[in-house]
Amino acid sequence: MSFRNLTIATVAAAVVGSGALVVPASAQEEGIYIPLLTYRTGAFAGSGIPIADGMHDYLTMLNERDGGIGGVRLIIEECETGYATPKGVECYESVRSKNPVVVNPYSTGITLQLIPRAAVDKIPVLSMAYGLSASADGETFPWVFNPPATYWDGASVFVKHIAEREGGFENLAGKTVGLLHLDAPYGREPVPILEALAEEHGFELKLYPVAAQDMQNQGSVWLNIRRDRPDYIYLQGWGAMNPTAVREAIRTGFPIENMIGVWWAGGDEDARAGGADAAGYKALSFNGAGADFPFIDDVITHVHDKGLSQFPRERIGDMLYNRGMYNSMLIAEAIRIAQEITGKSVVTGEDVRRGLENLTVTEERLAAMGMTGFAAPLNVTCENHSGNHQVFVAEWDGTQWTVGQDWTEPMTDRVRPLILAAAQEYAAANAGWPARTEGCDQ
Repeated sequence: MSFRNLTIATVAAAVVGSGALVVPASAQEEGIYIPLLTYRTGAFAGSGIPIADGMHDYLTMLNERDGGIGGVRLIIEECETGYATPKGVECYESVRSKNPVVVNPYSTGITLQLIPRAAVDKIPVLSMAYGLSASADGETFPWVFNPPATYWDGASVFVKHIAEREGGFENLAGKTVGLLHLDAPYGREPVPILEALAEEHGFELKLYPVAAQDMQNQGSVWLNIRRDRPDYIYLQGWGAMNPTAVREAIRTGFPIENMIGVWWAGGDEDARAGGADAAGYKALSFNGAGADFPFIDDVITHVHDKGLSQFPRERIGDMLYNRGMYNSMLIAEAIRIAQEITGKSVVTGEDVRRGLENLTVTEERLAAMGMTGFAAPLNVTCENHSGNHQVFVAEWDGTQWTVGQDWTEPMTDRVRPLILAAAQEYAAANAGWPARTEGCDQ
């Protein structure tokens, strides 16, 4: 297991394994400790690296520009998981005694292992738009948060999108929709909502699982797709699976405009793998692409210009790099709100849980952070820990991501009842699951 423990004020950008200065968290000045579970190695590194750098660089910017949050510096420790659940749990064990204010598993498999631990260890889990969709029920999961949207929200927006393409939900009857997914908990997450919507609207759902070891060898799966000839494909892939799927779609003649990825299948490298023929590929998103935002100017000035980033300068604005920064914005806002609620500067995990549960980001706040147009407003409540917020369909134009379809509400009336039912099933299946005792500040 490799660790990178950085006090951002003093340690410049360090390449993993380069012998960078390592300062134990316990030896650092008092601060707010934020561990990042990341993966810069293995088959998922192509997606994991820009996410990790984006998370790191936004927090670095806050330290360099503002001296941290509320006058308290941020202490960041990065732990390499390789996207492997056992290593992720080892990382969690290594950081939990250091009083982290939040943990970011960045893997649905790791998240599933940490959900039962959160209330016991008093460390909130932020699984930003990933993890267990049912954990959006704050009554059952008071220590788990998955804003701005769940996988079930995303799949419902996908179905809304194809219904609009077909001229209405009534025209989905008789269509065939394929789910091309990583054969892992993450990949299987949207199945329940897609099955429910298939039954309601009369389309046939075909499942195309891809084993992790076959992510770059999808020939047999695409033979099945050619046989079934689905009208649309929803891609729930990650890492090396996504660019392979884009290339295979082009190679086999599947209409690329009819393949729509979840937000984790919308990286620049995913689409770029198809060359000019990938123009028209689509993916859901909840953050803007590109570098034309004031807060990114601050990241360039206070991080990149000072040599404090590992991310290539020419790739600033890549979709997944920006998403990592969005993730850290949620952390920072939860800390700021926790400071306001408690009146404390150095907050704890229990405090930040309250901050996450009161996480409200208005248009005015987005403007103040230099994020106008970068993200939609956000409102997490005690009952709803995701918010079922808007997402949009991004479209690859051959060189970059564009807004292919404007911000869209998920089918909350369909999704929310399923989430509540699934949360109750989870609690019933885990004997002794505690009833919520945490108060609500709203």
